[in-house]
Amino acid sequence: MNTTDQTSRPALHRHFDGDRLLTLACVGLPLLGLILFFAYPMVIVFLRSITVEDSYGIGNYTEVLGSAGFWRATRHSLAMGGATTVLSVFLGFIIAHGLYRCAFRGKWLIRSVIVLPLLAPSLVQALGLIFLLGRNGVISRALGVEIEIYGFWGLLIANTLYALPQAVMIIGAALVLLDARTYEAAEVMGASPWRQFRDLTLPAARFGVLNAAFVCFTITITDFGNAAVIGGDYSVLATEIYSQVVGQRNFNMGAVVGIMLLLPTVISYSIERQAMKRQQAGQTTGQVAYQPSFAPLRDLSMAAVSLVICAAIVAVIGIVVYASFVKLWPYNMSLSFKHYNITLAGGYSSLWMTILVSLAAAVGGTIAVFMLGLGLRRLPQSLAQPIQILAAMPAAVPGMVLGLAYILTFNSTATPLYLLYGTAALIAIVNFYHYHTQGFLTVMTGFRQLPSALEEAAGSLGAGLGRTARDIVAPFIAPMLVSVFFFLFMRSMVTLSAVVFLTTPNLSVAAVTIMRLDDAGLTSQAAAFSTCVMAVVCVAVLSMKATLALMGRRSRSKGTV
Repeated sequence: MNTTDQTSRPALHRHFDGDRLLTLACVGLPLLGLILFFAYPMVIVFLRSITVEDSYGIGNYTEVLGSAGFWRATRHSLAMGGATTVLSVFLGFIIAHGLYRCAFRGKWLIRSVIVLPLLAPSLVQALGLIFLLGRNGVISRALGVEIEIYGFWGLLIANTLYALPQAVMIIGAALVLLDARTYEAAEVMGASPWRQFRDLTLPAARFGVLNAAFVCFTITITDFGNAAVIGGDYSVLATEIYSQVVGQRNFNMGAVVGIMLLLPTVISYSIERQAMKRQQAGQTTGQVAYQPSFAPLRDLSMAAVSLVICAAIVAVIGIVVYASFVKLWPYNMSLSFKHYNITLAGGYSSLWMTILVSLAAAVGGTIAVFMLGLGLRRLPQSLAQPIQILAAMPAAVPGMVLGLAYILTFNSTATPLYLLYGTAALIAIVNFYHYHTQGFLTVMTGFRQLPSALEEAAGSLGAGLGRTARDIVAPFIAPMLVSVFFFLFMRSMVTLSAVVFLTTPNLSVAAVTIMRLDDAGLTSQAAAFSTCVMAVVCVAVLSMKATLALMGRRSRSKGTV
């Protein structure tokens, strides 16, 4: 008996040590990445913002705050953010209410169209508006009027179309959770449909609306693509940063403006997170899904407004695709593939590079967030919580500021990380950490749904952490991992603000190439390149849907067996 105990203890000790080492690796490696590629660059931005010659001080802030150009850009950014938020949330509520609280046919079409702006770089909306409403636009020529699309109004429309899908998804998620039994009780008490909307729907959806408002505001105030293409003389903070860094090579001033842009974004993000927590706290289990009955006046009007908005989205994106095939816009409207013969800005090399970078960001990012989530489940709450806070922080940093942080950090020979500068690996890394929060929170949602009894059963059968992760955890949250993979891939394909500072003459990405083509006056070639990018992303969307559907069928077949 004593001999058996002595021989079993080393095995148990090795097994315990192996699990502990694997936990340490699962937490330590992603945490090291967060420190090196997020926290450290943000510290460098702050230090550069207070660097005056060879010392530290507030001279840069004094100069920027005394600049009329900075205050003009700030006023423009706040005005644009506010106007876009109001318009996006208003239209988004109409569409979300139509999808989840009304009864009409064709909802699948609205759901398909509303996500189209997410499948393209943000500057595609601006390009589409130029083709529609610009000096040589289709609508301008048809009406025989010259519409001034550059500036506030053009940027407002472009930003609204870009932010609208976010508003619809967030408000829709709030509306779909409303309990049908509450409305049945209201009907029994004789409450009119308008009274139900005022007293039940609006109060229940308020946190979703508030959440959508802050998300739309953040998207708008930090967007660079639309402002660069259609903003004209209407300067905003994002273009001010680009002007300081690229135009004037003034990195310290760019860092100051970046910190200034960070402040409203962090405040907005903090309020948005509080709104989301309150919305989640107000949710109850066992809710009954609401099945709307047909009300002609309400449903037909909602359907009509939703279809008009969707028509505008299709027109703006569709005209970009159409213009890419027009021989000479707007004088020779015959169709041709000549604009797809792109030789400027490296041709299609940046497209293939973007696909490679996006795959690297998606694969590496999915593995990283899975490891982090797996390791955090084994840590005490006192240790796990600070790491979770750090993992959620990248969402509060605008892509433009993160890209600026990277060029300030990795373009310095004072650190070995300089070896990454000018490489595709660095672009893949910035793309991942730009969207780290979304991927991490998605995976953590999957982990929260994982029954602890499954892991306990595997442990009681002698399975270590590695085998449990491979045979139990990964298969259970596989749909979440697939979603994270394709999300990171698609966002990396279309992002501009986070990578605009990191491209070089020998290394570029698709969104930057589109911007360069437009800057060179080759608008039709920019449309052609945009069409290629959207085609790749559409293939990714279809692949994701097919993969998730296949996984669902396999899961159901196993359940029946």
